Amino acid sequence: MRETIEGGSPRTGESEQERSAREIVELLQELRVVIPGVQILFAFLLTIPFTGRFETLTGLQRGVFFATLMCTAVATALLIAPSAHHRLLWRQGAREHRLRVANALTIAGLAFLVPAMVGVIFVITDLMFDASLAAAVTGLVALSFFSVWFALPLWYRLKNGGR
Repeated sequence: MRETIEGGSPRTGESEQERSAREIVELLQELRVVIPGVQILFAFLLTIPFTGRFETLTGLQRGVFFATLMCTAVATALLIAPSAHHRLLWRQGAREHRLRVANALTIAGLAFLVPAMVGVIFVITDLMFDASLAAAVTGLVALSFFSVWFALPLWYRLKNGGR
């Protein structure tokens, strides 16, 4: 049996206000875990073009690097946005709105983070080994991220009649 959203949670005895306050805190805590990693990845990618080895990248590696950089920038923007919304809409009576928007932004940010991380794996593996190994490793990493970040929770939702 799923807990109802309207009128609070029968499982925890929370009112609707208490539930939404707790859920915002939980979401912001989750973002505090994700954001430093994304920022470190972004900073790392911003330094790469200034290294001597960057000139040796092939056209494919440069293309993947640029796509990776753009996905990282978008993921960073999307994952930081809920904090900005939280601050800008503070005490505006928009808690449920902020929660729904922040949830969507976080999921979109994670969706952009997958190709960013996979792109880094491809470029590094392709530099170290060859294109066929890079493709195989990249495919396995992409499948792993997709499986544990998206497929597993979506499977659970479908299995349990979730929306």
